[in-house]
Amino acid sequence: MASIVPSKKIMSKLGKTNAEFELIQEGDKILVGLSGGKDSLTMIHAMKEQLRRAPFKFEFLAVTIGYGMGENFDELVKHCKEYDIPHIVHNTNTYELAEEKIRKNSSFCSFFSRMRRGYLYSIALENGCNKVALGHHMDDAAESFFMNFIYNGQLRSLAPKYKAENGLIVIRPLIQMRERQLRAFVEDNGINAIGDEACPAMRFDVKMPYARAKMKDMLANMEDEFPSLFTSLNASFKNISQDSFFDKEKFSL
Repeated sequence: MASIVPSKKIMSKLGKTNAEFELIQEGDKILVGLSGGKDSLTMIHAMKEQLRRAPFKFEFLAVTIGYGMGENFDELVKHCKEYDIPHIVHNTNTYELAEEKIRKNSSFCSFFSRMRRGYLYSIALENGCNKVALGHHMDDAAESFFMNFIYNGQLRSLAPKYKAENGLIVIRPLIQMRERQLRAFVEDNGINAIGDEACPAMRFDVKMPYARAKMKDMLANMEDEFPSLFTSLNASFKNISQDSFFDKEKFSL
């Protein structure tokens, strides 16, 4: 059976993140969200290699959610078969629902994200999975932090691991990796990743996600000036001095 092994850096970071946050454990059955983009494609191959290396047993199932836009996942299905990755495609009518529920010139990202997450949770429970793996990386965490900071007045990012209301554990195995590492993986291995052409926004008269694009530009400029920016962000997300912020409950002495 054919195989693609991610770089030593990717596998090392995956192993360290897994050990640090206990993401994947003995007996886990993990649903992996597979959009077909560079992030989720890297994740399924990294987890397949981890399956071979790990001193414990676990299993995973890759799941692709179709929005009902006439998407063609034939190449993605073929890719998973070629590399012996268990995979199912679940088609939905999310696009049709969005046409009714999303108002003109309104944001669409949260609607599709919420619907996709709901389908993944349901499929996970139906297939006896106890965890759901998402392909967010360090760049996503940094962008989310600054978006919440600037637009919402919150100090909030993306947790490596959390428990959903339905009892499922959601994990982010790639959360300490850089986006450029994942892009290099698919490019170096000649994998055809699905890009922005599959974004539902391309078919709606809605606001594009300018906030995230601005964050990407801002962080790129900051990293040019401060090359250790993301290393420092990663460290600071684990070193939070709560007592130094303006939380009045902390001052009830």
